[in-house]
Amino acid sequence: MKCGLNIGREETIEIIVTEDMFASFEGKVVHPVYSTVAMTYHMEWVSRKIILPFLEEHEEGMGASVQLKHLAASPLGSRVTLTANLIEFRDNRVVTKVTAENHLGLIGKGEVMQVILLKEKIAEKLNEASS
Repeated sequence: MKCGLNIGREETIEIIVTEDMFASFEGKVVHPVYSTVAMTYHMEWVSRKIILPFLEEHEEGMGASVQLKHLAASPLGSRVTLTANLIEFRDNRVVTKVTAENHLGLIGKGEVMQVILLKEKIAEKLNEASS
């Protein structure tokens, strides 16, 4: 990793809830609101933005865990702001605390852990998984 990745680093993304983000199973919408699946994706994405400027050419980040509490609904067309804050960086592990908020306030919170690995090591793991 390049130098400069410090505790407290913050990244933010804003999304607008669309129909493809609704809670659905097997193609059937269960609730026409921002789903936990979509929130998980966005929490991982904003957390990834924390590490991107610091990855060396031969490195890549991989998701290792997501802990998430989905606290409130966010309907179609609403704006959701997700903010990741770096709370731990030890060895090859990067942990962020993430919040999701809409016009009414906090709708989700959690933690995302990523591991930084050599691209070569990732390729080996993927090759093993394919065998």
